[in-house]
Amino acid sequence: MPALPFETLPLELKRRMEAGERLRLIDVREPQEHAVASISGAELIPMGTVPARLTHLEAQADADVLIVFCHHGVRSLQVVNWLREQGIENCQSLAGGIDRWAAEVDAAVPRY
Repeated sequence: MPALPFETLPLELKRRMEAGERLRLIDVREPQEHAVASISGAELIPMGTVPARLTHLEAQADADVLIVFCHHGVRSLQVVNWLREQGIENCQSLAGGIDRWAAEVDAAVPRY
């Protein structure tokens, strides 16, 4: 199986979700950002806590593709890079983050 691209686009993610692909959304923003805007069903794991949650994320990646997102896609790409360095290949960053998701997929998600 070829390696997943490092990023997925919001409209591609929406299509994959609607197709029933096994995905796990991981929000690596801070709790105060999550309080402003979130994607339904996403698990909040702030970026600074990701190393401590590695075992948890490894277990999730065994069953589902991890889709990591932040505000604009910078932190999530760093997290995906780090996860892949730890041997978790089954992960991608949401290109443009929750901001691009709100702009292109779900206008009900507040932009900040």
